[in-house]
Amino acid sequence: MKKSEYFVKSLVNAAGVFMYVAAIAWFGYSGKFAGDPPTFLVPLFMLLLFIVSASITGLLVLGKPITLYLAGHKKEAFIMLFATLGWLVLFLLVLVCVFALMPRA
Repeated sequence: MKKSEYFVKSLVNAAGVFMYVAAIAWFGYSGKFAGDPPTFLVPLFMLLLFIVSASITGLLVLGKPITLYLAGHKKEAFIMLFATLGWLVLFLLVLVCVFALMPRA
């Protein structure tokens, strides 16, 4: 596989992580997590969501690099891993810039 294909696949994986996190953040922001009054189910739900989220994002970030590494493609595995992390850092920097440019209420 060409090096550019790893960068495209890493962008797709990073975009998947971003969209998943954005969906969970929107779900939390809309107030769907809050129980009124709080019950045992709310922290149970939050902890299960945390575990599922860690698994999904871990799979998106680490899945292909681990597969490549175990197949003996160590250089490509590190390229894929660091490209995915680079895309995530870029998304984070874009969000920081958007926050910096937002008018204060």
